[in-house]
Amino acid sequence: MAFFEGKAGVVRMDPSIIGAFWVVSFLFIMSPGADWAYAIAAGIGGRRVTPAVSGMLAGHGIAILLVAAGLGAVLARTPSALIALTVAGAAYLFYLGVGMIRTPATVTVGQSQAAGTWGSWASRGLLVSGLNPKVFLLLLALLPQFTDASGSWGLPTQMLTLGGIHLVGTAIVYFLVGFGAQAIMRTRPGLAMWISRFSGLAMVGIAIFLLVEQVLSLR
Repeated sequence: MAFFEGKAGVVRMDPSIIGAFWVVSFLFIMSPGADWAYAIAAGIGGRRVTPAVSGMLAGHGIAILLVAAGLGAVLARTPSALIALTVAGAAYLFYLGVGMIRTPATVTVGQSQAAGTWGSWASRGLLVSGLNPKVFLLLLALLPQFTDASGSWGLPTQMLTLGGIHLVGTAIVYFLVGFGAQAIMRTRPGLAMWISRFSGLAMVGIAIFLLVEQVLSLR
């Protein structure tokens, strides 16, 4: 049961269910991927962790809204839409990754990149997570598993509540990753270039993996 009756007859979501969801969600968040690579790049490239992470959180938020509104299931049943999302996401990750490999952040470059607009870092973050089909598909598979169709709260409300918990956990981890990278740049500036290149390679690798996985799924 996802619900229990608390004091004064108020029906609330079962804390044990919420706790179980948080654990599963946290394990997903802690898995390094494109979001981590971008958060690291933002930390190394200058003081743009906040807009970069905010953009990625917006991407996760859009995915949560789509799933809660029921549009997620419709999109998941439309192969052409998923293929388009995968190709677009992979292409954008590849583009960002190659750029980071060719022009890795250094202390000097990082200082100039810090002058980049808030909106540019946020919009790129939105595209990194918003075009990542893995984010959407995982939330589509995860959120319904922790809801109760017989509960007093509607399914969309339950999913939005759980989605909010996911966003809080995501924000904490991504900010720690980004500011951690920024701290490393300050104490060990020589590592900035190599970490930047590694992040770029990670993005390129994820892009290739997404495309290969999509091609194999069509067979």
